[in-house]
Amino acid sequence: MSQLTTSLEEAHLVPGAAAALIPASFAPSADLSVSFGDAPVQLGNLLRVSQVQQKPTISFQIEADAGAAASDSSYLVMLVDPDAPTPEDPKFAFWRHWVVSGLQPGRGCGAAATALTEFLGPGPKPESNPHRYLFLLFREPAGLALGKSDVGGEAFIERRSFDAATFVARHGLQLVGLNWVLCAADEWCA
Repeated sequence: MSQLTTSLEEAHLVPGAAAALIPASFAPSADLSVSFGDAPVQLGNLLRVSQVQQKPTISFQIEADAGAAASDSSYLVMLVDPDAPTPEDPKFAFWRHWVVSGLQPGRGCGAAATALTEFLGPGPKPESNPHRYLFLLFREPAGLALGKSDVGGEAFIERRSFDAATFVARHGLQLVGLNWVLCAADEWCA
């Protein structure tokens, strides 16, 4: 069992609320690296709110056995919070923090990429337990052209209760990689 699979099971992300986004049969074909400055995202490590307010750096490589079509494809990354407003009462899940389309392997968020939802840094409240934040990488079908209206508005209240599974199914997106982080307020104590 891979470290990724183990971390997802231990965090109750498979099976669980995120099961519609992360199928039990998920087998990653891309290694997704995410970093907030010098703070890497590493399969559930804990970062504080002050560390995650700047847009992260993303890079990914498609595994050699994924096929030639995979390397010619474009990709979409989505950052969502399944624990909004708190892990104990996730009535606003999935909170949509960032969606970028048109990514290319090895180039991250380069010139061809389009932000469909501008980055909004994670912000759990001091009284909340840490939230799980999912960085999901999807292969886009050939010819897919998404716009901001396809994901919803940018306003704070418009980002909550995003039906990520329906969005993924509607646009034929295929999950190929993911990474995730726990985030807590700077003042939070275990």
